[in-house]
Amino acid sequence: MAARLLPALLFVNGLILSAAAEERPNILFIAIDDLNDWVGCLGGHPQAITPQIDRLAAEGMNFTNAHCQAPICNCSRVSLLLGKYPSTTGIYFLAPDFRRSDRTQNDITLPQYFRSHGYYTSARGKIFHGKPDQVSFNHIEPESGWRRNRKKLNYTVEGSNPLWDWGSVDVPDADHVDFRTAEWAAQQLPKLAARQQPFFLSVGFHLPHVPIYASRKWFEHPPLETVQLPKVLATDRDDLSDHAIKLTLNPTAPRHEWMVSHNQWAQAVQAYLAATAFIDSLVGMLLDALKDSGAEQNTIVVLWSDHGFHLGEKQRWAKRTLWEETTRVPLIIKTPNLNPGRCDHPVGLIDLFPTLTDLCGLPEKQGLEGHSLTQLLRNPKTEWMHSAITTFGPGNDTVRTSRWRYIRYADHSEELYDHSTDPDEWHNIAGNPTSAEVIAQLRSLLPQNPVPPASGSKGADSPLYPE
Repeated sequence: MAARLLPALLFVNGLILSAAAEERPNILFIAIDDLNDWVGCLGGHPQAITPQIDRLAAEGMNFTNAHCQAPICNCSRVSLLLGKYPSTTGIYFLAPDFRRSDRTQNDITLPQYFRSHGYYTSARGKIFHGKPDQVSFNHIEPESGWRRNRKKLNYTVEGSNPLWDWGSVDVPDADHVDFRTAEWAAQQLPKLAARQQPFFLSVGFHLPHVPIYASRKWFEHPPLETVQLPKVLATDRDDLSDHAIKLTLNPTAPRHEWMVSHNQWAQAVQAYLAATAFIDSLVGMLLDALKDSGAEQNTIVVLWSDHGFHLGEKQRWAKRTLWEETTRVPLIIKTPNLNPGRCDHPVGLIDLFPTLTDLCGLPEKQGLEGHSLTQLLRNPKTEWMHSAITTFGPGNDTVRTSRWRYIRYADHSEELYDHSTDPDEWHNIAGNPTSAEVIAQLRSLLPQNPVPPASGSKGADSPLYPE
C-alpha cells in the first residue's frame, strides 16, 4: 500500500474520500508530554533547538494558537481522545480512568473509531494517561528502557515528589524509553506500509515531562552560563484573586522562590531545552522512517502535546493553570495534497477527532464537541468563528480568542488579558469598566452547566480540591 499513490482519492469540500477503506490515508499520531511553545516554529524560547519539529511545521499546517482542554495529563488526553470537554465528561483531574466512569466507560475513542472502520491501530508509549486503552488498538507494544534513577540530582528536598527532578545523566540515548519507542515505531512503519490496510500508528513520548533528564550531549547548547530565563514580573500575581492563586499552587512542583534562591532556575530551563532537543531528534527519526517506507504521500502526520508547562512564568512551575504557558501547545497537521502554512486562529486539541475522521472520509462521529479543522487546512486565513476553551476543575474555565484570554473561576473572580498589548498576561484588566462588553461576550462562550466530577476523582491536583 505504501508505494501506491492516491489515484482513487477525490477531494470534495476539502475531504479525502475513497471508494475502499484500504485507499484511505494512514495516520502517524505523535504525542509529546508537557511540551509548551518552546519550539522554533512557535518562537517560545530563543534558544530552543527543534529542527525536526520545525521541518514538520514547514511541511504541514502549523497551528500557532492551539490549546489543550485541560491543563493536566489525564483529563487533557481524555478530552482529545473522546472529543468531549471535561465539563461534559466530569474527568477534571488525574483520576479516574475514563473506562471506570459511568459517563464515559462505553465511549469510543479516536483510534477505536478508526479501528472500527477498517484501520489497523497500534501504539507504543504515552497516548492515554496510565495504561493504554486495550479496545482502541489492534496491537499495543509494551514499553521498555530507562526513565529515571532512584537517586535524584537537583531537587532533593525531603518529601518532594519522586518524579520532580532535572539534569544531565550518563545514560546513552539508545537506552532511554523514548528512544526505544521511536526506534520501534520507525521499524514498524515499513511493515505497516506493506499491509493491504490503512494504519493509525500512535507514538507517545514521556519527555520533557519530569524527571527532565537527558544525556550530556543535549546540554551543550546552550551552555548553562548563557541560558536565557523567561521574563517574570515581580508584581504579576498582585491583581489575582485568592482563588486563582490557590488553584494554581501546584502541590508537587517546587516553588519559584526556591528555584531562584537555590540557583536552579537556569539549570531546569537548560534541562527542559535539552530534553526537548532530544525528543525533537526522535521526531526526526519517525519522519525519516516514514519517508523511507514509501508511505509518506499517503499519510497524515499529527504532532501534539497534551498541555504546556511553566518554567517560572507567572512565578509558577509545571502546569495546572489557566494561563497561556500552560494551555498553549504545539499542534501540527501534515496532510497529503494540501498546502503547508501557518494558522493563527484559536483551535483546540478537541478538534482533532472530527478533523481526522473528516480528512479520512469516515462517517461523521456523533456527539463530538470539537470542530473539524479541514477548512483551515485548506485555507488558514478563512473565517473561523470558534474559540479555544480550557477547564481546570468544575467552574474554572478560560476562553482564548485571537486577541483575548478571559478566565472565570468557580468563585466568580475573573481575569482578562489583551494579547495584542500584553502577550505575557501580566496585567489583568477584568476590573476596568471598558472591559465589561468584552467580558460579557467571552463569558457567553464558557461551558454551561458543567457536570460534577466523576466518581473516583482525585482532587490532589489543587489545594482547592482536597481528596
